[in-house]
Amino acid sequence: MLYFVNGSGVFPDRALRRPRKCQLRMSAVETIENGGITSATGFSAAGITAGLKPSGAKDLAVLCSDRLATAAGTFTKNVVCAPPVTVCKDKLEASEGLARAIIVNSGQANAATGVTGTQNALRTADEAASILGEEAKHVLVASTGVIGRQIDMEKMVAGISEACKQMSPDGGDDAAKAIMTTDLIDKQIAYKVKLSSGTVIVGGMSKGSGMIHPNMATMLGFVTSDAAVESGTWSKIVKEASQKSFNQITVDGDTSTNDCLIALANGASEVVVDSQDDVKLFTDTVTKCCEHLAKAIARDGEGATVLLEIKVSGAASDEDARLVARTVAGSSLVKSAVFGRDPNWGRIAAAAGRAGVDFDESELDIFLGPHQMMKSGQPLEYDTEAASKYMVDASKAEYMSGEDSVVITVSIGGGSGSGTAWGCDLSYDYVKINAEYTT
Repeated sequence: MLYFVNGSGVFPDRALRRPRKCQLRMSAVETIENGGITSATGFSAAGITAGLKPSGAKDLAVLCSDRLATAAGTFTKNVVCAPPVTVCKDKLEASEGLARAIIVNSGQANAATGVTGTQNALRTADEAASILGEEAKHVLVASTGVIGRQIDMEKMVAGISEACKQMSPDGGDDAAKAIMTTDLIDKQIAYKVKLSSGTVIVGGMSKGSGMIHPNMATMLGFVTSDAAVESGTWSKIVKEASQKSFNQITVDGDTSTNDCLIALANGASEVVVDSQDDVKLFTDTVTKCCEHLAKAIARDGEGATVLLEIKVSGAASDEDARLVARTVAGSSLVKSAVFGRDPNWGRIAAAAGRAGVDFDESELDIFLGPHQMMKSGQPLEYDTEAASKYMVDASKAEYMSGEDSVVITVSIGGGSGSGTAWGCDLSYDYVKINAEYTT
């Protein structure tokens, strides 16, 4: 479902506060206050206004390691694939998975832009490489914004020069703001994890609000770490983290032309992740980072008033459970019912049933928050007003507090498979935002 590239070589806290089931040794993992994409040792960033957005907001970011890093990425499977995505795939293959910098612009997606778009993506990397004294194959690019419009390369080239001058270890906040489009907030997180061989940091930033749906879910995600990780191990870690996070969110059912998750591990901590226990804990931490960023995207869905969290259990496999969860999270009928604070559980049952996963209807259980609505395939009496109030209260909770979540729990049998997906409600504002997107 994803395009995956692996490499070779060594390679502001907005945390959702709702606890989740996790295999992490929590005493070993610590959220870094106000941490983000440059928390890991050896990473610098900048975000500036290059003039690519009519609004005058920040629109160009650069992320750079002080040394070559092992790089891995997952990318959109949309056939109308943006030139930056193709260029990144090619560069990761040509460099055998090594990268040092990523240039990201917002305002124009550089998608459906033909040969000129490809030339502009390549020139972007070339210009940055020249300034950084690096080979062009080690500079990756990403774009987000309006499809079908060429980037003003005069402004882009001047902006790259200025952004590279402004790079610093404190530049993560500006970079996170510069990649935003219709996002209401910037999205960053960082964790410190104590392994048997030493302590490493995992940080990340993402953007996304609309056109969110696997594969992947328009989103851009970037992860950095100062761990030293073997190429194949890093590849597997990034793939697993992406599958459990960015590929489990949906806002509107539209898969972008530009989706990508790019992860860099530069080894600056000199802590090698190689033992089985360390690999497991490190993988869980990278997944936790990606999951936070993915949930932040879903909560920031265009026009959203709540975060939807769909938990499915009892499936024959984790993949079956994740598929059911994604289907329920992506149902326009479920999403609009939540926006209307209508506990219409029949829509949940219908969505689960059409997911393409075989299960016995007589084993179907459904909860909306604490309210059970179906047991063993039979409808139950429940307090309609209380169930509706549960959703109302979530919509009134502090933004990104964790209490602004509507949790739907579904059990489809006695299997061991489980999975979670995230989305948001479907409001009038979603239509308004997208009806006026280019105007």
